[in-house]
Amino acid sequence: QVQLEESGGGLVQAGGSLRLSCAASERTASTYMMGWFRQAPGKEREFVSAVTRSDNTYYADSVKGRFTISRDNAKNMMYLQMSSLKPEDTAVYYCALRVDSRSLTAPGSYGYWGQGTQVTVSS
Repeated sequence: QVQLEESGGGLVQAGGSLRLSCAASERTASTYMMGWFRQAPGKEREFVSAVTRSDNTYYADSVKGRFTISRDNAKNMMYLQMSSLKPEDTAVYYCALRVDSRSLTAPGSYGYWGQGTQVTVSS
């Protein structure tokens, strides 16, 4: 079974940048569409971005133009470059594999979730 592990979170001031990484334990992860989600305290988990096997990318409107998703299939890695960070970006960020084609943005369409990495943006 594929395992995912996120890293790269931390505390940053508003306007700053962070790069999140997601490491997959098996090469089979490269056959999946991969995505990033986030969950702030008291809120539901929400879609952030996703990337297909052929590097087509999708973004939530709230992060478009500020975040860049990428993947390196040879290394079983996915990344999220976050720039111009805002306090409202504060959340635990999760990576996951898309296992159901019915929805791009619903958490229920994704599986093999990582444990998450905390991102805190101070004002």
